Amino acid sequence: MPKPKILVVEDDRSLAEVLEYNLDKAGYEVYKAHDGRDGLNQAQLRLPDIVVLDVMLPVVDGLEVCRQMRASQENRNALIIMLTAKSEEADQLVGFSVGADDYVVKPFSVRVLLERIKALRRRRAEANETEGDTIVCQGVSLDRRRHRATVGSRNLDLTRSEFKLLETLIRQPGRAFDRSELIDAALGEDTLVLERTIDVHIRALRKKLEEQADLIETVRGVGYRFKEPGST
Repeated sequence: MPKPKILVVEDDRSLAEVLEYNLDKAGYEVYKAHDGRDGLNQAQLRLPDIVVLDVMLPVVDGLEVCRQMRASQENRNALIIMLTAKSEEADQLVGFSVGADDYVVKPFSVRVLLERIKALRRRRAEANETEGDTIVCQGVSLDRRRHRATVGSRNLDLTRSEFKLLETLIRQPGRAFDRSELIDAALGEDTLVLERTIDVHIRALRKKLEEQADLIETVRGVGYRFKEPGST
């Protein structure tokens, strides 16, 4: 069975070497790039399964690399974990909005990164095994087989995490989910993230819902729920 391919795009060469060593030891086929342009070229050449992508890159920054990969037919389905020294929620929101699957703030433990990668791969495998169906509520439609979300006639461009989060909420309208439940459902029960990460995803989701943003209601002291049909 071929090894999963990982592309590490990191301009800090010492960190890139540490990641290469540990990922290789964990059973991955590892490739490296040290600027955004080379990262895009390597992605087209190597077709990686996973990309570990620094945000602050020379030539082309990580956000633009992520955006271009998501627009690429060859790389749009790669799992992307962004690395950054920034810890503000606004920065995370930008990363998720351009299609990142996860976000790790420097400095970080290599062991934690390996667990994040493992969790993302497992969720991808589970999603591929799950039969698709369509869920419709309050004018929002989710087609799980095609990974397509619409509001009325308008398509929603959702990341995988946003799609899973919306699916979790829409399946049980009116039910209040706390943040830990949403982390388990949308990001995976072994995902090592702060509960406020869900708030970042909810903000991005509401922004994409536009006029229907109020369908996702905040429940004070608890978390969030999808508006129940007929409620005011």
